[in-house]
Amino acid sequence: MLTIDEQVELLMSGAEYGDPQTKEVMSRELRQRLIEAEKSGRPLRVYCGYDPRTADLHLGHTITMRKLRQFQDLGHDVTFLVGSFTSLIGDPSDKDKAREQLTREQVMENARTYAEQAFKILDREKTRVRFNDEWLSTLDFADIIRLASNFTVQQFLVRENFKKRLDAGEPIYLHELFYGLMQGYDAVAQETDVQVGGQDQLFNIIIAGRKLQEGLGQRPQVAIIMGESLPGTDGEIKMSKSLGNHIPILAEPWDMFGKVMSVPDKAMPIFHKLILGWSPTQVNELVQGLANGTRHPNEVKMNLAREIVSIFHSADDAAAAQKRWDDVFRSHGGLPEDIEQSVLSAPERVLDILRRLEMVASGAEAKRLMQQNGIRLNEQPVTDPAAMVTPEMLPVVLQVGKRKFVKLVAG
Repeated sequence: MLTIDEQVELLMSGAEYGDPQTKEVMSRELRQRLIEAEKSGRPLRVYCGYDPRTADLHLGHTITMRKLRQFQDLGHDVTFLVGSFTSLIGDPSDKDKAREQLTREQVMENARTYAEQAFKILDREKTRVRFNDEWLSTLDFADIIRLASNFTVQQFLVRENFKKRLDAGEPIYLHELFYGLMQGYDAVAQETDVQVGGQDQLFNIIIAGRKLQEGLGQRPQVAIIMGESLPGTDGEIKMSKSLGNHIPILAEPWDMFGKVMSVPDKAMPIFHKLILGWSPTQVNELVQGLANGTRHPNEVKMNLAREIVSIFHSADDAAAAQKRWDDVFRSHGGLPEDIEQSVLSAPERVLDILRRLEMVASGAEAKRLMQQNGIRLNEQPVTDPAAMVTPEMLPVVLQVGKRKFVKLVAG
C-alpha cells in the first residue's frame, strides 16, 4: 500500500498548471482529501468528461484515461462522463471560431461506443459511466440565470481564444459562454472531489468548476490538469479529431499500425512517455540512442506500433498488422496478401464505392485524395471523380492511401 506522500506523487505526476503556486495548492488539497478518504473509508469521487463530437476516441484521450486508471487502482470512485449535452454546443477551448452545433441524434449515435472504447484503459468493473444530459437537460431558464450569476463576462473574455477573436473582430457567440458554465455544473451535479483534464480544460475545470461548486456551497474540486498533449500523426499539432491527425482507438489493427509508422521520428519520445508510460530515465535513454545512432528510428517506431496495437487489440493482431505492413512496404509486390473482398454487381462510381465501403469519411475527402494521387485502381491513380468500375473490369484492387485496400470481385 502506497503512503499518502507516494499517492500524491503518483497522482500529480504529469500535471502542469503554468503556475507553480497553483500546482502547490492542488497538491496540498489532494493530500488533504486522500487523508480524509483514508480515515473515513469513503473513496474520492473522480471524473473526466469526453464530448462525443465524433464517433471515435483517439490515443490522445487515453492520457487522461490512464490518470483515471491510477485513481481506480488506488480504490477511488471513477466516472467516465459522456458529454451528451455539452456536445450540443461544443467546447470553444483553443478554437479560433465557433464549432458547428450537433443534433441530439448525432451526439447519441457518436456516443454509442464511447464506454466500450474507454474500457481499453479503464477497469470495466470499477467504472461508472454517466451522461451529462441527465442533469443539464433538466435545468430551466431560472436555473441558468442563477448559475450564470456566479461569473462575470470579463472572466470568460480573458480566455486566450476568445481574446484573439475579440481583437480580430471575429464573432463570439453567446452560447459559447455557456459551455464553461455547463461543464462547471457537471462537477456540482456529481459533487466531485477531483476532475481530470487536459491543458485546454484549465479554464473550464479551475475557473468554472471550482468557482461554481464554491458558489453553490460545495467544497471546490481538485483539478488534475495533464501537462503534455500527444501530437498527431503530423508530429506537430495536438492530436485532434477535427484536424484529422488522430489515431482512433477503434482503428483496425493494420490501420493503427500504419498510422503510428507515419508519425515523424521526432515525436517518438513523447509517444513512449504518454502512451506507453515510460519513465524519464527510459525516455532519456531512447533520446540518446536515437541521437548517437545506437537505436534505429524505424525499428523504434516498429516496436512502438506493435506495442500500441497490442494494447488496443492483441499481440496476434500486432503481428498480423506488421506482416501486412511488411507486405506493402518491404515486398516487391507492393500489395498485402490478405486484401478484403467486396462484390460489385453493377457499374458504380469509384467515389460511391469508397463512401459505401467507408474507406473515406466523405465525398469531399475522396476528391481531395484523388487530387493528391491517393486513390488507385490496380495501382494506377484515379483522378476523375466520375471514374467508374464496371463488372467487366473485375477483379480489381482499389486502394486509398498506403494502408486501405479492397479487392472488387464479380457477384
